[in-house]
Amino acid sequence: MIIAKIASQIRYVTNVDGETTDVLVLIELSQQLMSSVNSDNVSGLAGIDEQEPKAQILAILG
Repeated sequence: MIIAKIASQIRYVTNVDGETTDVLVLIELSQQLMSSVNSDNVSGLAGIDEQEPKAQILAILG
């Protein structure tokens, strides 16, 4: 996803002083970003999956 497309889908919330207080992100974009953050491009596994005991993984696959 290109940066310009991402930037166009983000909205900033400001207070009465004009200070940015929050960021609103569309659900679809949020899901895409979280998916890319939570997975390893090489293995395709989420970071938490990498920590799962091998015996438990084999039991699930078995």
